[in-house]
Amino acid sequence: MKKLIIGFVGTGGMGQMAHLSNYAQLTDECEIVAIAETRPEQAKLVAGRYGISKIYADHRDLIANEKVDAIIAAQPYRRHSIILPEILKAGIPVFTEKPITLTVEAGERLAALGEDNGVLHMVGYHKRSDPAIEYAKDIVDKWKASGEYGRMTYVRVSMPPGDWVGGMDKPLESGEPRPNDEFEPFGTAFDDAANRKYDEFVNYYIHQVNMTRHMLGEPYKLAYADPSGVLLSGTSDSGVCSVLEMAAYTTSIEWHETVLITFEKGFVKVELPPPLARQQAGRVMVMRDNGKGAPEYTIPVMPNMHAMRNQARNFLAAVRGERPPTCTAREAVQDLKIAEAYIRDMYQHAVTK
Repeated sequence: MKKLIIGFVGTGGMGQMAHLSNYAQLTDECEIVAIAETRPEQAKLVAGRYGISKIYADHRDLIANEKVDAIIAAQPYRRHSIILPEILKAGIPVFTEKPITLTVEAGERLAALGEDNGVLHMVGYHKRSDPAIEYAKDIVDKWKASGEYGRMTYVRVSMPPGDWVGGMDKPLESGEPRPNDEFEPFGTAFDDAANRKYDEFVNYYIHQVNMTRHMLGEPYKLAYADPSGVLLSGTSDSGVCSVLEMAAYTTSIEWHETVLITFEKGFVKVELPPPLARQQAGRVMVMRDNGKGAPEYTIPVMPNMHAMRNQARNFLAAVRGERPPTCTAREAVQDLKIAEAYIRDMYQHAVTK
């Protein structure tokens, strides 16, 4: 296995908690040689914590001075369209958080730029890398192929707001003021109020929009947008119904995210941990009832590995060419199209009601 040389662009809270802390443990697979951080004291704190010897003021300096196999650009998504073009044009495989950008137009440009330059851009939908989701997806694909449990009938994803941090330690913070960075502006599709709602939606629920497609195994379109903001319904290309349940209720110290995939003669259900929980995988239940005996319930034991750690391994494997990225830039644009359609339809229903 080739040991990859990695550069980090950004050392904020998510950069440390979700990414740097996980890549730093994969010493057999990668070496983090440099970080780019606009706040000098923040850079020193983080570099000292993880034993990284080289610090650069920004991504341009890192690209110019280091030969890296890949870059983890742990940036706010409204920074992606600002900094990623230079990384992609340099031919360096890159990982970013979700969503790919704020607007569909900016996402289309980034996806095309990566394709035109033949550069891998993996978008961080970490829930796809949860061992429980990987297990469930394997079963779903086998059932679809064999037909043993009938046709797929329904995909339901539910994620009420809750304690998403899940006891994670606080990141290192120097207390320096944030730089006056350039951010992608709002698009022209909506007015100010709808744009703010759209921004909130893609920040919080784009994971679940993506997970729905992942489990369907095919594209889907918006069917209905509940004007109260609780429910989003979709229909896949082959006619399978899907539902995303959002803020039907909230929890203060728990996390209640679930994914349910049903067939005519069985279902697969996953309960996911808080997004930042330490090395905790989801839980899976599989029900089989194909009429050949009593219903059978299986609850497999998952490894003690969180989705963020496994996602890091999946990205490194994609850079080495061992397997495809868990989510490409091109697919990630489809999530923004669903989000735009949802906000547009929700506001139309609210106006006409």
